[in-house]
Amino acid sequence: QVQLEESGGGLVQAGGSLRLSCAASGSIFSINGMGWHRQAPGKQRELVALISSGGSTNYADSVKGRFTISRDNAKNTVYLQMNSLKPEDTAVYYCNANVMAYGSLRYLSFWGQGTQVTVSS
Repeated sequence: QVQLEESGGGLVQAGGSLRLSCAASGSIFSINGMGWHRQAPGKQRELVALISSGGSTNYADSVKGRFTISRDNAKNTVYLQMNSLKPEDTAVYYCNANVMAYGSLRYLSFWGQGTQVTVSS
C-alpha cells in the first residue's frame, strides 16, 4: 500500500508565499511522475504542475513564473513553492504520484488527501 501525505497549506495574504510538501510512503519500488493539482469551490480539479523522475517540469499558464515544483527522489517527496499568491489561487491542493509498488509490474496513480490554501485579498 502507498500513501501520500501533504503538508504546508494555510492562510496567507495576497502577495505572500507558501511551500507545500507531499511525502510518499509505503511499499514503493519506483516513482515516475509527480504533480500538484487543485480544486476551488464549484470548479473542476485542475493541473497545477508536474515533474518527471528526471526533473522535467510543466506548469499551468496561470502559475508560470510564480510557482516552482521540485522533488527529492531520496525522500520520495515533491514540493510546490508558491510565490506572489493571488486570491484566485485559493483551493484545496492535491498531490499525485505514479508509483510502482513492490510486487507490481505497472505504475498506479495515487493521490493525497488534500491541503487547503486560502489567499486573502
